[in-house]
Amino acid sequence: MFLEKDVRVLLKGQAQESYLELKRRSDKESQILLRSIERIIGILKNNPQYGDPVRKEFIPEKFKKTGITNLYRVELSNYWRMLYTIEGTKIEIFCF
Repeated sequence: MFLEKDVRVLLKGQAQESYLELKRRSDKESQILLRSIERIIGILKNNPQYGDPVRKEFIPEKFKKTGITNLYRVELSNYWRMLYTIEGTKIEIFCF
């Protein structure tokens, strides 16, 4: 709940596929990354603007073509990063 609004975190496209693949794997590195992603998802539900905003001119064209006007970046474990956008009045977070 953020500002009395429900927050939904949705994994989209390759992010969803990668997340499901991490859940299937049992090696230590995959489990560390999975826990890092789940920790960040929990943080985003309480504070959707947790990540570092990406300047509009640095948003990739492929994202702009899909209508994305805001993009955030958050650091994960082992030098991985997660990109996400906030959409809608109910605050929906789409992770890439």
